[in-house]
Parts: sequence; C-alpha cells; structure tokens
Amino acid sequence: MNIVIVGCGNVGYNLAEQLSKENHEITLVDTDKKRLQRITDTLDVQGVGDNGVSYDVLKNAGVKNADIFIAVTNNDETNIISCITASTIGKCRTIARVRNPLYYNNMWHIKEKVGLSMYVNPEMEAAREIERLIQIPTAIDVDVFRKSNVNMISFKIPEGSALGGIKMSEIHQKITSDILVCVVERGNEIIIPNGSFTLKTGDIISAVVPMGSVYDVFKKAGIKTRRIKNVIIAGGGRITYYLAKVLLKAKMSVKIIEKDYARCEELSELLPEADIICSNVSNKEALLEEGIKETDAFVSLTENDEENIMLSIYAGKVSESKVITKIKNVTFEEIIHDLDVGSVVEPKKIVSESIISYVRALNNSKGSSIETMYKLKDDRVEAVELAVNSTIEGLVGVKLAFAKLKDNILISTINRANRSFIPGGNDSVELGDRVIVVSAGKEINSLKDILA
Repeated sequence: MNIVIVGCGNVGYNLAEQLSKENHEITLVDTDKKRLQRITDTLDVQGVGDNGVSYDVLKNAGVKNADIFIAVTNNDETNIISCITASTIGKCRTIARVRNPLYYNNMWHIKEKVGLSMYVNPEMEAAREIERLIQIPTAIDVDVFRKSNVNMISFKIPEGSALGGIKMSEIHQKITSDILVCVVERGNEIIIPNGSFTLKTGDIISAVVPMGSVYDVFKKAGIKTRRIKNVIIAGGGRITYYLAKVLLKAKMSVKIIEKDYARCEELSELLPEADIICSNVSNKEALLEEGIKETDAFVSLTENDEENIMLSIYAGKVSESKVITKIKNVTFEEIIHDLDVGSVVEPKKIVSESIISYVRALNNSKGSSIETMYKLKDDRVEAVELAVNSTIEGLVGVKLAFAKLKDNILISTINRANRSFIPGGNDSVELGDRVIVVSAGKEINSLKDILA
C-alpha cells in the first residue's frame, strides 16, 4: 500500500521502519530536512522536506494516490489539520496522533466530520496498559483484542504452582476451564501447545483468561496475587493524569509525587481525590516518608528514562509492590531486560503498534475475513481476529475435536452474539462468529489457511 507519514520523530521513524519492511511504499514529510535525510539514507523510503499542513506539499507527496495518511508530529493541531487536508486531496484513510486532553476528549464528536479513520493518544494508551497491569499485578504483560473484548495475560509459572508439570489436556479437569494457554515461551523457544504438551515451572505463558475470572484462576493454579488498593506514581505528566483518573474511578488510593509546584497546583484541581505531594522523586527519604515500602504498586512516569529505571530498581528492592516503568528511548530496551524494573511501558511503541496493527488488518483484509491483526512475542507470534462470513468445509459446523488444524495453530476464542468464550473440543465455529486464531511461523490470511 502507499502510505504517507507526516512527522519523522520516534513514532514516525518506527512506523516508517516497520511498514517499509512489510513492503509498503512510504513517503515521509517533515520540516526537519537533516533528520529526514538521515532517515531516507537508512530506510527504503521517500522524503519530502516541507510542512505537512500545506495542501501543495501533501499533493506533491502523493496523497492523492495514497491508501493511508498518518500524522504523528508533536503538534496536535498540525496532525488534525494535515488529516483534514489529506482527506480533501484523496480518498485515503487518515490517522492522527492527538495528545492534548482538551482535543482528545472531544475527538469522538468530530471524528467523522473531519474525515478521521483513527486517532491515537500515546499517554492515554500507556495509561490503559498500566491500568491493566495494575488490575492483574502478577502479569508481565496484558494484550487486548478489542473487537472481541478478550484479554491475553502473560505470566511466569512460579515454583509451587499447580500449572508446573501439568499436561495441557489436564488443565480443565485439574484446575479450571476458565484458562486457555495459547503461547509458551521456554528460553528462546516459542511454542503453540497441543493437548500432550507439558508445562514447566519457569515457563512464561500467554493465556486467555476472562477478566472476571483472573483472581479465581490464579488461586486455583497456586499463583500468589493480590488486589491493589493503593498506588504511588512518580511524575505528574499527562500519563499520570489519565492513569490517576481511571484508578480513582476504580476506588484505588492514588498518591502523585511531582517536583514542579505549578503542576502540583494544576493536578490538585484536576484530581481533587488524589494525594498530590510536591517533592523531588529522587529523594530517598521523601520516598520512604510517602510510603514506598508499604504501597501495593509503584509507577515511574517521570520524563527522564534513567530516573524511571533507578526509581523502579529501588522500589523493587525496598518493597514487594507491583513495579511499572515508563521508558521513551527505544535504545534502553535491550539494557532493561537484565534489570529488575518490573513491567515496562513504552508509549511511543504502543502507538506505533496500534497504528501498524490497523495497517496490517487493512492490508490483509482485502478479499479476506481478517478484522484485526496483532504481532506478539517480538513478532514471533501472530494473532488474527477473523469474521466467519462463509461456510468452510472441515471447520464451520464441525466440533473442534474433529477439525484438522495445522500444527502451531490454535483457535483461542470465539465471539458469538457479542459474547466471547474459550472453546472446547465439543464447540464448533459457526457462521456469524468472530474468532481469534493464534499462530507461530504461519501467515494467516483467511480461515482456510488454518486447516491442514
């Protein structure tokens, strides 16, 4: 597909890098000609060094023939106006990054009027991911399949868990029917397990678990977890604002530590139920005084990656709290894998993945039933949501116990009449369903591709 991207910052670069690898034709537009030149020298993309708001610039960039237009500059107004301009030039899908709460909270009112196909907010998306991690403190990661309202939870099987040493076929009888293990990460190996596969202590598993059953499933499996009641957040930026709002709504106690007095005053007005502390988060005594040892969760959300990493390491040493670390510099990814910083959240990466998922689905949905596509486990696992629009011999109407699926393929969830459930051997895929298929090393473009 032909894709025009306005803005070549970290998000724009990540999008251009990944989408060009997937054989899309990319044109980058940015006023920073030096940075643009460095990118075009590195990636197989075209560059236009000019203002992405301009009608003539976008026309010369090929928007008239573009399939998708993406505006991800650091300026909301530029992104919105660029998308409006692009929609007057061609018939492309338009995507805008919108960060300011004043704009973002009202975008759903004007989305169709300004011709937007999608709008994304890095801070809001990061806050939502952190919220999910706080809701399930044992989880390393939580992936959400929004169309089917399904969660895939990743966690490590600890010593003493009933999951260690159990065969996949025995999980429903011995533990619970409310869990379906979709992916097993054992060392560097990725496995889509079948019924004869045996789990081991230390495996990192990704499983579909209904949100309302998470605590019961973990209890039956012998996995220690607890409900989080109070949270300390270091830093008072936009992510903190969005996160605090949802946590307070969930009746959690929220304490925010921010060193800028003016921002503290602002947060006090915006979040009257939160406890706002004006102090330097790097001050060890201040952290101890504010209860870092006793808190259930500690979230590092300052604007400095090094500070966030050090704060999280310290929180992990002095407490047993759930620790979550925000990083914005992608070069830290490899380093922090060896550090005890808890769960890591990368806002810019979240936005990039959200947009790339949309592009992949749009690209693959041409002539197929794919609705959404996700890449998991460093792109080694693919999960697709497919609509069952036609009868498929050997699958539709056939009990899954008798359906002949390819190896490393798993139907993890069926959504029927707006209700999602984990299928068993006696269940079948029916017309009108939406299914989530998980695969490793297999490209799925339609339901026919999953049959042996």
